[in-house]
Amino acid sequence: MSDASLKRTALYKLHLELGAKMVPFAGYEMPVQYPLGVKKEHLHTRDAAGLFDVSHMGQIRLSGDNIAAALEAILPQDVLGLAESRQRYGMLLNEQGGILDDLMMANRGEDFMLVVNAACKYDDAAWLRKHLPDSIELELLEDRALLALQGPKAREVLSRLAPATAEMRFMDTAYASVCNNDCWLSCSGYTGEDGFEISVASDQAEALARCLLAEPEVEAIGLGARDSLRLEAGLCLYGQDMDSQRSPVEANLMWAIQKCRRPGGDRAGGYIGSAAVEEQLSRGVPQRRVLLDIDGRAPVREHSVIVTGQGKAVGEVCSGGFGPSTGGPIAMAYIDAVVLDGGDALFADVRGRQIPVSVRSSAFFPQRYYRG
Repeated sequence: MSDASLKRTALYKLHLELGAKMVPFAGYEMPVQYPLGVKKEHLHTRDAAGLFDVSHMGQIRLSGDNIAAALEAILPQDVLGLAESRQRYGMLLNEQGGILDDLMMANRGEDFMLVVNAACKYDDAAWLRKHLPDSIELELLEDRALLALQGPKAREVLSRLAPATAEMRFMDTAYASVCNNDCWLSCSGYTGEDGFEISVASDQAEALARCLLAEPEVEAIGLGARDSLRLEAGLCLYGQDMDSQRSPVEANLMWAIQKCRRPGGDRAGGYIGSAAVEEQLSRGVPQRRVLLDIDGRAPVREHSVIVTGQGKAVGEVCSGGFGPSTGGPIAMAYIDAVVLDGGDALFADVRGRQIPVSVRSSAFFPQRYYRG
């Protein structure tokens, strides 16, 4: 599957050595699975600790004066209230309220670090340069790798190698030496499990990965299991569950806009797209993203149509698959708000067969972040 136009991360040779099946993803050759297989990789991460190469993600460093105020002027999040050594989930919006990308942002004291999606990172950097004041310097760090250590034993593993990380809480960030490599890390991830994302110089990434993989609890995990893990945890995938045509209101992500930035808050509005978001909050939206329980064992895949008992199309699945930890099919979908509010019986149309589905209010698998 090699393609000369695809980029490779610093761990490419290690992936091949470990027997990974490589596939194109967001412009990179990435491991979709290893010989263990997607299901076992998924379950191993839920039971112990999985190591993911997420070096394709964009790491953007912002430096200069009054960064928090400048970011809050364009983003819908409470950035001024983000304490040093803490991280927060955020979004870039267009003027229509559509989500250009979602990201993690961290206040590191002397600067801010943003981690953005791989397919969007160059557009994100350009968008930020356009909207941030000239006094703020922006660097897209192409010389750093990003590894994610995830699972209930991730903390035990990392604290053996870097004792200072033992008491980090969910969304804490810190500098630490891990396996004699200088790293910046955050207590976060994309699996719903406790764990860490570790930024390290690209030329040190392989040594760090080998050190982590040498621990008995740790297995290499590919993109296949990463996707099923995040779906079980109810986490969105950019470009699939949200995009520039969907707002935080439609995507059911208003929890990510803090109370002080919402209508009536101390610092309400003012960000790019705020007028559109506020109008949607007032008037409502045509559709909302929801999680769906599926009756039976048949998987309901992306683009499956959601219908009423009378066969009327009222929505579409944006993510769907089998949950190895839940033992059955799971999905999320955009469904007409009037139908959701009316409580109508719903079905997924799978090759002409109507499979009963029901809306659920919590993640399919409980999120197990460490909050201290």
